[in-house]
Amino acid sequence: MDPAVWLVLKALLAAIAQILAMSPNAASGGHDFNFCFPVPSKLENERVKLIPFEPIPKHTEAFVKASKSYPDAFKYLGAVGPYETSEEFLTTFYYPIMQDQPGFMLFLLLDKTNPASKTIGVEGEEGALAGHLAYINSSAFNLATEIGYILVLPPFQRTHVTSNAIGLMMHYALDLPDQGGLGLRRVFWQCNELNEQSKRTAERMEFRYEGILRWDRVLPPHKKAFGVNADVREGDPRGKDWGGRHTAIFGHCWDDWAGGGREKIDEIMARAV
Repeated sequence: MDPAVWLVLKALLAAIAQILAMSPNAASGGHDFNFCFPVPSKLENERVKLIPFEPIPKHTEAFVKASKSYPDAFKYLGAVGPYETSEEFLTTFYYPIMQDQPGFMLFLLLDKTNPASKTIGVEGEEGALAGHLAYINSSAFNLATEIGYILVLPPFQRTHVTSNAIGLMMHYALDLPDQGGLGLRRVFWQCNELNEQSKRTAERMEFRYEGILRWDRVLPPHKKAFGVNADVREGDPRGKDWGGRHTAIFGHCWDDWAGGGREKIDEIMARAV
């Protein structure tokens, strides 16, 4: 290679490396999460750890393998899941829903109090893979985000895992920047109106019930039974095989947080077993 060309190439590679290092949404391996807020390298306490999901084998294969035994865990998770292969997970969920939309950011959830053998481990991480959850429908302009796509695998349900994971995400979203957070004004929670467990969890985590969004989501045929018990009209663009759901919505805002919500969440996280 011509020495002059080599020098130009070196300079270009150095510039790219510097940009990646400066990007708040670039992982150590260079993956750009395309999220509208800075992505933390981890959210962690002594019980659980949330790590940004990257479309790499050690993350994708671990999640698919851990969740494959629990297809019912996806029952109320909108139109997504369950997954048979890593490719299916990436092409039907991660890339179109998470990666391609700047308001969405997925995290893998690890239970540090259990060995990897509880489900499966993630290379280089402590504990057992317990599920995933995400910031979704985020708006940097409106200082708002939703905690969604909450999937906690059955072996970790009704334990400390859900409360601690959601509490960590609330802290990062609602704490002020000088406290290590984003300083958002609103965090909201949406779920299928029929999902009583999710509604109870939202209220337990100090989210206020705000109402029902009727016919808010379209459900594919294999999930029609988990939606509204009524057929759509003749001529519907999706057809009668496609169902729909009513969505319950809850919110926790900055004034709730500053008015004692932060302390209540810390108490819930500490006592959850």
